[in-house]
Amino acid sequence: MRGGSRAELVLEDGSTFPGEIFGHVGSIAGEVVFNTGMVGYAEAMTDPSYAGQILVFTYPLIGNYGVPTSGEGNKRKTDTGLNPSYESSRIWVQGIIVSSLASEYSHWSAKSGLESWMKDQNIPGISGIDTRALTKRLREKGTMLGKIVTGDNDVPWMDPNVKNIVAEVSLAAPEWIRGKGSARCVLVDLGAKHNIIRRLNARGIDVLRVPWNYDWTSEEADGVIISNGPGDPKMCADAVRILRKGMEQEKPIFGICLGNQLMALAAGGDTYKLKYGHRSQNQPCIEVGTQRCYITTQNHGFAVAEESLPSDWAPWFFNANDGTNEGIRHRTLPFFSVQFHPEATPGPTDTDHLFDHFLRTLSHARPIS
Repeated sequence: MRGGSRAELVLEDGSTFPGEIFGHVGSIAGEVVFNTGMVGYAEAMTDPSYAGQILVFTYPLIGNYGVPTSGEGNKRKTDTGLNPSYESSRIWVQGIIVSSLASEYSHWSAKSGLESWMKDQNIPGISGIDTRALTKRLREKGTMLGKIVTGDNDVPWMDPNVKNIVAEVSLAAPEWIRGKGSARCVLVDLGAKHNIIRRLNARGIDVLRVPWNYDWTSEEADGVIISNGPGDPKMCADAVRILRKGMEQEKPIFGICLGNQLMALAAGGDTYKLKYGHRSQNQPCIEVGTQRCYITTQNHGFAVAEESLPSDWAPWFFNANDGTNEGIRHRTLPFFSVQFHPEATPGPTDTDHLFDHFLRTLSHARPIS
């Protein structure tokens, strides 16, 4: 223990986990989820898919390599201007829970410590928690609402799944992010991770990034990507309506994570909430047909109800652990989506080739010079 102010994590089942506050000193509420990744706390905390959630890091070494700068002086920024160490421009988690916070950090790219970064962005955390016991409870009971409470400063419960949290994380207006101009793609930003843009730009694709409820069907583009994002897909009715309209044009559409669920809803299928979701860097997924297993990174609390898919759609991948759907594709048209993250950062790059598959579908839409 670090000798800081006392705080506790309170779960909706009445259980409490006392610890010490770090980062911003304040009380917050959200949905409590866990991540088993050994690295990548900076990427996870800036992933918009975690918006509204209190994130439990199960790995004991949190904060040991600090965080890199996000300022203009960062020499590691790519040509797109996107910092390769983050998945967005800010922290999106409500707060974090750790067993212990590293008192010192060491990494060549580190410019500050995790705690000072959290203080700058008003994000609280608790250390000194038995994260193994907490994770076991979440595995048995399922994902629960929770609160980080400091002193007598209690706050109301907050469920991010009963509101359109996608509208909070999406960008406000369309923007172009240029590749080499060999193809043009619309990226529907439901909370898009920056590495989706990096992977597209690396393949020479110009990206028009648009808000979640933007009608992209009149844009001149060779294909469309429906991004990842937080919350219940059924809260994104406008995005589903526009996607259904876009499918009538029969141009290539690639869905990622939340995009997989919206593809299913637009096709006439259904989705449901998982007991505790999939949030880790080591989820095995098997491709239907080839039976090839890929190790994937994931972050989602909802899934596609495979049996609800119309006959012209087929399952593409399934989770080797629990058999849940991990991807779908149209039997004749260039529509396909995956529940995992082929752009994984951090995590395995087993499925990065799916961006090449998407590029090949674009080549049928317009010759690539």
